Amino acid sequence: MSDAPCDPHLDLVKFNYSLRHFAESLKRQRKIKVVAIGSSSVSGEDNVIPFPPRLELALRRRFPDRMIDVLNRGIGGQEAPEELSRFDPDVIAEAPTLAIWQVGTNAIYHRALYDPHRVAGTIATGLSWLKGLAMDVILMDLQYAPVLLGAQEKDQAAKEQKEKDTRLMVSLISAVATTAEVNLFPRFALMERWVTVDKIDQAKLIGQDGLHQTDFANVCVTQAFDCAIGDAVGIVPAAPA
Repeated sequence: MSDAPCDPHLDLVKFNYSLRHFAESLKRQRKIKVVAIGSSSVSGEDNVIPFPPRLELALRRRFPDRMIDVLNRGIGGQEAPEELSRFDPDVIAEAPTLAIWQVGTNAIYHRALYDPHRVAGTIATGLSWLKGLAMDVILMDLQYAPVLLGAQEKDQAAKEQKEKDTRLMVSLISAVATTAEVNLFPRFALMERWVTVDKIDQAKLIGQDGLHQTDFANVCVTQAFDCAIGDAVGIVPAAPA
């Protein structure tokens, strides 16, 4: 999109698999349901509008005459094990054509409570549940944030370990997505490129707590997500009568 405040870097966020169920629903019906499940990146934090309602508006603009609803099923502080326990009522019962699962952040932020490998195993289990259903699935990984890179740690060794754990979680999520053959929205790599290559001030993307995305970052992430979905779906015929 020409008015994007950040480069969406389609080369980086481009999906590896089609969105077959979502594309078919766009061709056959006006009302389409998407569910986003995760933690505060989904639910919202500090009065900042998160990506689900922003994505809803973006998709409605991209696919005119469709009533696309993006249901927000985020609960701040949760991680994959708690989210998996909500799959039946919050995802499966809604019967969406697309499910977006944001994972990994709290596995690192609350590192004492979670083991990244066990979290990855839980993600794999959740994907196995969803894969047999008539829906597409997209995983979204961590945000590139100072706290997740060790900014709050008191010594260099602890800082390095935090970043090591974060990058491990990112790689585990990527591996699980590849094994399950589901799409990954690589938020961490995208935001890292914005900071390290595009030279966007990280303070413009992450709030004062060093963890949560700003309004600006949510706009940027949503536009990149919208571009990735649009690229995967392509041109859709006129809305059905």
